[in-house]
Amino acid sequence: MTRRPRPGARRRAPWAFLAPAIVLFLLFFALPIGYAIHLSLRTIEVRGLGLGSGARREVWAGLSNYTDALSDPELLDGALRVGVYGLIVVPVMLGLALLFALLLDADRVRGRRFGRLVIFLPYAVPGVIAALLWGFLYLPSVSPLHHTLDALGLPEPDLLGGGALYAALANIAVWGGTGFNMIVIYTALRAIPADVHEAARLDGCSQLQIALRIKVPMVAPALVLTFFFSIIATLQVFSEPTTLRPLTNGISTTWSPLMKVYRDAFDTGDVHSAAATAVVIAVVTLALSFGFLRAAGARTRQEEAR
Repeated sequence: MTRRPRPGARRRAPWAFLAPAIVLFLLFFALPIGYAIHLSLRTIEVRGLGLGSGARREVWAGLSNYTDALSDPELLDGALRVGVYGLIVVPVMLGLALLFALLLDADRVRGRRFGRLVIFLPYAVPGVIAALLWGFLYLPSVSPLHHTLDALGLPEPDLLGGGALYAALANIAVWGGTGFNMIVIYTALRAIPADVHEAARLDGCSQLQIALRIKVPMVAPALVLTFFFSIIATLQVFSEPTTLRPLTNGISTTWSPLMKVYRDAFDTGDVHSAAATAVVIAVVTLALSFGFLRAAGARTRQEEAR
């Protein structure tokens, strides 16, 4: 005779499976966010000469840290630089990812598995290591590109200065992120039913027409997803400029907003201002992401209504 589980046990079973994830979420995500918000609303008050341990104390600051962060020209300049950086990275990276995915999904292509591996492999390289590898390739003293141009008698470009710095940083991001986005788009392409391709061939469509008129519209959700991830990654750029900063004078400690947060928190020691800036960056990222998803969802609903 089998024993039937109690009704209460059935209701508690899902929570038992969710408990580890909930605990990890609270400890390593919700709690740090709450602590950062708490720090952003506080400041250090110094009394007298500030020499004794009791002369410095933490007091309520309200929204003053946020006011200072939003009016800080260094943060605004860093956001502008990241915007220019994103205008280069996102279109190039997603364009290459879509191109590679369409080529791998084409009929009669050879070496499909090897091609996927080669394109995806740079994504497995950590961002710091990738920045170091490309950084040494940019240095005139060790770069084979500069030696080749010098041997040919051609001018050697300064890849770590001026406007070329944006292209140098964008190149690292494109090299490392194209493979991941290509896999996402390629997976969506492989999910298209074969009957759709066959019907297009019977109608006389060429491979180019099938790619542009059938494949690209049908993988639009995957393109939206990769664009969403790319925007978030662009707004959070930190590893590449921080790693290249010792190699050039063109990258300051506040080149990107996250670099400013790091400088304020660990170099300057003003963790309260850094926390406020971090919260501002998180809110802006959330607002842009939510707005983009709303716009993409509204456009999808309009197309379905047609």
